[in-house]
Amino acid sequence: MSGLSPSESYAAARESRRHPITTAFAEAQRFELDPFQVAGCQALEDGRSVLVAAPTGAGKTIVGEFAVHLAMRTPGEKAFYTTPMKALSNQKFRELQQVYGEDEVGLLTGDTNINAHARVVVMTTEVLRNMIYAGSSALRGLRYVVMDEVHYLADRFRGAVWEEVIIHLPQGVRLVSLSATVSNAEEFGDWLDTVRGDTEVIVSETRPVPLEQHVLVRGDLLPLFDERAGAAAAQVNQELMRVRSSFAQSHRANEDFFDKRRRGRRPSYRRPGPAGRMERIDRPQVIELLGRQNLLPAIFFIFSRMGCDQAVQQVRRSGVRLTTQDERAEIRRIVDKRMASLPDEDLGVLGFWEWREDLERGVAAHHAGLLPAFKEVVEELFQRKLVKAVFATETLALGINMPARTVVLEKLEKFNGEARVPITSGEYTQLTGRAGRRGIDVEGHAVVQWTDGLDPQAVASLASRRTYPLNSSFRPTYNMAVNLIDQFGKERAREILESSFAQFQADRAVVGLARQVKEAEESLAGYEKAMACDRGDFAEYAGIRRELSDLEKADRKDVSASRARRQQRLDRIQSLRKRMLRHPCHQCPDREKHARWGERFWRLRRDVTKLRRQIEGRTGSVARQFDRILDVLAELEYVEPGEAGLALTAAGRRMRRIYGERDLLVAESLRQGLWSRLDAAGLASLACALVYEPRRDEAPEAHGLPRGAFREALAATEELWSRLDDLERDHGLPGSNPPATALATAMHMWARGQALDRVLTAADMAAGDFVRWAKQTIDLLDQLSIVAEGDLARTARTALDAVRRGIVAYSSV
Repeated sequence: MSGLSPSESYAAARESRRHPITTAFAEAQRFELDPFQVAGCQALEDGRSVLVAAPTGAGKTIVGEFAVHLAMRTPGEKAFYTTPMKALSNQKFRELQQVYGEDEVGLLTGDTNINAHARVVVMTTEVLRNMIYAGSSALRGLRYVVMDEVHYLADRFRGAVWEEVIIHLPQGVRLVSLSATVSNAEEFGDWLDTVRGDTEVIVSETRPVPLEQHVLVRGDLLPLFDERAGAAAAQVNQELMRVRSSFAQSHRANEDFFDKRRRGRRPSYRRPGPAGRMERIDRPQVIELLGRQNLLPAIFFIFSRMGCDQAVQQVRRSGVRLTTQDERAEIRRIVDKRMASLPDEDLGVLGFWEWREDLERGVAAHHAGLLPAFKEVVEELFQRKLVKAVFATETLALGINMPARTVVLEKLEKFNGEARVPITSGEYTQLTGRAGRRGIDVEGHAVVQWTDGLDPQAVASLASRRTYPLNSSFRPTYNMAVNLIDQFGKERAREILESSFAQFQADRAVVGLARQVKEAEESLAGYEKAMACDRGDFAEYAGIRRELSDLEKADRKDVSASRARRQQRLDRIQSLRKRMLRHPCHQCPDREKHARWGERFWRLRRDVTKLRRQIEGRTGSVARQFDRILDVLAELEYVEPGEAGLALTAAGRRMRRIYGERDLLVAESLRQGLWSRLDAAGLASLACALVYEPRRDEAPEAHGLPRGAFREALAATEELWSRLDDLERDHGLPGSNPPATALATAMHMWARGQALDRVLTAADMAAGDFVRWAKQTIDLLDQLSIVAEGDLARTARTALDAVRRGIVAYSSV
């Protein structure tokens, strides 16, 4: 506490006495805790839940680790640590094992089950959700749940799981929510306080390692902000503005030169440089520049997998080598040890030897197409400072702890599946948040490479704004509905759903809409007064004029209408004209003055009607969706009237244990026995068709689908999907996409034991993608092995073992 004034020292000593556990924990850390970390720990020590929102790399997880520390102080208490990704779970599992020992820490990630009944268990969020719905005995003694990366709640596909866990956890469990910096943390905290009880919101926007922003122009690193004004003032470096101006003048001169040539006139000056473009230095030169300025290790964010792989090849061809002989030997030792369980023939298919050579040079790619085992090695080598330059897609920004000294953004736009769009300020913050290693770097560095048309002012705006709202993606599912009905009954279930963050946000929006309606109604009263006429009811007269004007416009535009329809419209127009001319207000000398107010009145009234519809649509929207789902379940006899409202049938009880996008289709297929004749490979192939989501540009069908029983089962499943889709749409639900068979042939080959090279050729995808879909197939087969009966359950277990082999079975834990 050196450097504190006497009064500050006294206050700090008093806090230490009030929070002795936090004080002792803080003193045991390798570095002094930041104020937000201390505040989070103190809130937990006081018995409150906590939401901590802070920048990437700020050290939020120390608050989660303190919750584990508190649980371990009391015999019989447990702590669960949840993460959104298996890679994060694996990393946290290893870290906690080092602190508490192997016997006290477990891991559950769907395909890995280690020491599940330990007092500290690391798991993916879906595993915890399933445990809650199953009423697992492992929940006994649970005192703390840490939800790392809780901003995943906004994820369109998986976000609902976070809300389910938050809503359904026993009330005695304290929740530790760790989030990236979001602009509506207080709103999210208010909701947590509503559903979980006393919750403290702690927001820190201070990076532990300051971030220096640069723009790379040719071979020069120029500061983005005027160093005298500082980044807080967001005043752009004037040298960058001069570069932009110079480039623009050169570009205009070039256009003028060619424009005169096109018109057959001889330009009076020499042709400018090549197309007025600014030369970019290539990646090997950028790496060498960063190396000279001591700015390695670096992560280059490139928004395409192919771009990442090509970047590594470009560096290899240039001959750049960033490692010493000792480092190369250490890299080879680590790589060979981690890959020892994979057969040589598979390593050859995966391009292992070239990949290892790149690692020994100190460079690597990191993206979802890489084999998970390869990604884990890249992460480990980068953390050990052996790999110096990683070319990564944006998924790394949301992933595991992998900070760098420098982050390089080659472009500030990305392909979103439909078009190239600029990255948002939230994305910029997330990407550059990787720059700066706590305890190693004095500052981190973000480098934006100059591209044609770059506007330094726009870059400065991205770098200085913090707009990353957290919006709920929650929606009820069939599985959620039957679990809620089973545990709480219909009315209580509706109340629970109305307590979701989705409804909380909708209701807050309704408050704002209601305020707009109130203000508009006050204006309407004023307009009504202004258009009042002593001759008669001017509101009525204005209504006639408005309807007449709308019909005349429609008649001019809708020339393709049928003759009868046009005649009907003309008759109505004639009738309105007569009414307007006979109306007493038509003769008023101030008619047009009143009419101007009347026009405003009708326009505003129309807006008010729209606002009222929005309010009706949002109020109770989640519960209305739930009611529609229950109507479908009732029609299919998954629920039936019971003594205390709705009750589950046998089919409904089975559906409680079927999770995923296809819960209803899977449950109905089982009930109708559509898959009973399938062998193990056929069932794996069909399960794959149910979990696989094709790319937009991908052919929907695979060639060479297995014949016989598989074709029959697939046809029956597709026919069932069609009927269910019609039923959902009839009940006002959005429906779903049909099964996708593009990967079915490859999965069938893999389950039959065919070689990796043949399977990947048939799949026409990267090894990492195939492994990801194989693991999702395993998840579904695992569910089938539990909920199916007799021969089908045994077939599912055989299929599961057939898919879980080779590169799919590899686990680093």
